[in-house]
Amino acid sequence: MVAFSTRLALAPAVLGLFLFACGGSETEADAALDADALDNIAAQSTQAICGAGQPGFARCHSFVLSGSFSPDAAGKPKGLGAADLASAYNLPKTGQSATVAIVDAYDDPNAEADLAVYRKQFGLAACTSKSGCFKKVGQSGGATLPKPDAGWAQEIALDLDMVSAACPSCKILLVEASSPSMADLGAAINTAVKLGAVAVSNSWGGAETSSETSFDARYLKHSRVLITASSGDDGYGAEFPAASRYVLAVGGTRLAKSSASRGWSERAWTKGGSGCSQYETKPAWQSDASCKKRMVADVSAVADPDTGVAVYVTYGDSKGWGVFGGTSAASPLVAGIFAFIGTAAQGPGFAYAHPKAFFDAKTGSNGSCAASYFCGAKTGYDGPTGLGTPDAKEMVSEK
Repeated sequence: MVAFSTRLALAPAVLGLFLFACGGSETEADAALDADALDNIAAQSTQAICGAGQPGFARCHSFVLSGSFSPDAAGKPKGLGAADLASAYNLPKTGQSATVAIVDAYDDPNAEADLAVYRKQFGLAACTSKSGCFKKVGQSGGATLPKPDAGWAQEIALDLDMVSAACPSCKILLVEASSPSMADLGAAINTAVKLGAVAVSNSWGGAETSSETSFDARYLKHSRVLITASSGDDGYGAEFPAASRYVLAVGGTRLAKSSASRGWSERAWTKGGSGCSQYETKPAWQSDASCKKRMVADVSAVADPDTGVAVYVTYGDSKGWGVFGGTSAASPLVAGIFAFIGTAAQGPGFAYAHPKAFFDAKTGSNGSCAASYFCGAKTGYDGPTGLGTPDAKEMVSEK
């Protein structure tokens, strides 16, 4: 793995902001509690899972907390588990059993075995190739798989675990591209759609190029199939394929338990991607004021590794339970939730037609920008968090 950044650990502030009954409206009280919950999380050192992508190639958008590969004293994995994510995003008890596809590069030889450990740990029903719930194929849909890669194997484990948490009743299709080239990954997306996926998650991306619109037509334009893409982990600046007008671009948040009314607090993650595309036409369902082309992101979910998710992976140097983050966590979560609720076929436009089905993340930023909402969260739509994070039960009533 390639070292990405080391941040100084910050001493937690004093917990328990004291609120009086006369201290303001419920909204103001919740905002204070939200800030308290999110501010009292120490920053930790992280490692990027994938190295920098070269022109024409993608890199995966995930991080792991350094030294996180060990359970706590009680034997429990660190990080947010499936029940935490179900609570944070208000998942109903039952949902659809559609197929969600994960597209990544290279092979994770231990994917199915590691997935079994995650699902057993968090009380989810087994999902195996024998039962028909899990299927792994190569880029063209056959049994021939690409070579293994330790970094992308960790990405694959993260993606599979997040789909399991978001849609425990879904079938999971893993399509492994022969390389992280945009062409190979695009071919794998087409294979996923051909094999029946209603949602396809892509936890990778790269810099925008003038040729990306031709990639759109060949690989991303699929009727009644939701294609999600991570918005990136380098802070402000649009990336592709998140910038495509045919995908649901998924930004990142910092998520923590809170005594506010929702039970959870969320704000924009400082390293989540956002921005106004240089090349992509603005889709009909998007109407923000200052970006004349495609604006990223559309929605968001947890991505900050400091408030990261538990993942089980055994291929590579780091083995066992680790704490992962990055918009690589957010993309499969959102794809799984849309599939679980049964709104995937409505595509990216569903979110804009039903903004009340998303928790509005109103604070935080990912850099400096000309138009404030391009890089700063606010009430309503903004670049870093889009329309917000899924409120799955509200999605049910809105669909």
